Amino acid sequence: MFRITKEFHFSASHQLTRLPADHQCARLHGHNYIVVVELASAELDANGFVRDYHELAPLKRYIDDRFDHRHLNEVLGHDGVTSEYLAKYFYDWCKERLPETSAVRVSETPKTWAEYRP
Repeated sequence: MFRITKEFHFSASHQLTRLPADHQCARLHGHNYIVVVELASAELDANGFVRDYHELAPLKRYIDDRFDHRHLNEVLGHDGVTSEYLAKYFYDWCKERLPETSAVRVSETPKTWAEYRP
């Protein structure tokens, strides 16, 4: 199986209001997010690619236009926007457009990652 990944960055705020009031994540705060999309294929195309990296440009535009420097609770319409939620959200978006999508990882901090892989 061949696997490729591409990394995308954005900054955004969110608030997890379901948590107890004294939990630090219940307060409005922000992160410098990293989204890593993984594509997999048993075969390479005629050019020797799983998928040409340029074909992921629509995801960069989508992230820049809809998520960068935004409040995620407003963008996604609820207050449960965790890294786990974002990993599944971006996986679904990518899988619909790039069938080779096999996983998405999201980081809020340099030491934490959430991954969605069916």
